[in-house]
Amino acid sequence: MAFYRKKPVVIEAVCFDGTNFQEISDFTGLVFLVRDEDVGMPITIPTLEGDHLAQPGDMIIRGIAGEYYPCKPDIFAATYEDA
Repeated sequence: MAFYRKKPVVIEAVCFDGTNFQEISDFTGLVFLVRDEDVGMPITIPTLEGDHLAQPGDMIIRGIAGEYYPCKPDIFAATYEDA
C-alpha cells in the first residue's frame, strides 16, 4: 500500500444561500427560471457525473477542468482554506 497527498489546487466557489440565483447564474453560466416559491429550494447543477442538487448552504465549486459541482459546507471546510 502507498500513501498519496492531494495536490494543492486553488478553486473558485460561491455559497448558494437559497436566494442568490443570479450570482450562481453569473458564476456558472447556468440559467435558472425562478419564481417566488423557489426561494430556499435546491437548484440542479449539471456535473460530469450527472445532475446534482445543491441545497442552500452548499458551496458551488468550479473544478480545475472548468466543471461545476456542489459541495456540502462541512466537506468544503475540511478540504479547502482561504487562498
